[in-house]
Amino acid sequence: MWRGVTDLHPPATYTRNVTRSRHTARPRSSRADGDSETRAERKNRTRQALLDATMELVADRSFASISLREVARGAGIVPTAFYRHFASMEDLGVTLVEDSMRVLRRTLREGRRDLAARQALPTAQSSLAILLSHVHDNESQFRFLIREQHGGIAEIRRAIDTELRLFSKELAIDLSRLPDLAAWLPEDLEIAAELIVTIMLTAVADLLDNDHRGRGAEREIVERTERQLVMVFLGMGRWRARSD
Repeated sequence: MWRGVTDLHPPATYTRNVTRSRHTARPRSSRADGDSETRAERKNRTRQALLDATMELVADRSFASISLREVARGAGIVPTAFYRHFASMEDLGVTLVEDSMRVLRRTLREGRRDLAARQALPTAQSSLAILLSHVHDNESQFRFLIREQHGGIAEIRRAIDTELRLFSKELAIDLSRLPDLAAWLPEDLEIAAELIVTIMLTAVADLLDNDHRGRGAEREIVERTERQLVMVFLGMGRWRARSD
């Protein structure tokens, strides 16, 4: 995490009376390109610092309860510099959603591709193992997503809903590549995918609330979720598309 990052700017003026070399001078475009890359790197670093500071603030608070000033202070910049990176706090929140879901989708996509390569239906154990590993490694992102899914800021709720729909569509596409599901209608595949995603998100919410459930709670949550997924998978095996 980047701490104490500030927005830096190239000096407004340069030293006068610079002695010019008799040899061919370095092209001005190269100097400009170098400066541009340096500014871009600084901007990206500060932008990431704002995202990291926000994630720390929402660890145990809602996004709506934090202020732009708090975020800027956590990133080590003045509040007015915030707008060089995000149009608004809502824009920052949507970016957090997209970044968090992008990592999750990539992780689960890799797991599904491994199953598809073996022409195997996803199992409850394999699906949950991938998810649980990711939850433990990225707990703050998941807490943010679960809390804000039904939170108070409409833009963030819509962003989460959009990402979950994309998540379900990607899963449906992967399922359609499996031989046992090749004849399924696209809408049936999407319904099955939505069921799987909903069950997993419920499991994540329960796991993150594990602090007050006592020892062995995670095992109980996992076992219940596995049974739910098995029921879905068994139902998928017996489903027949409508004749109409």
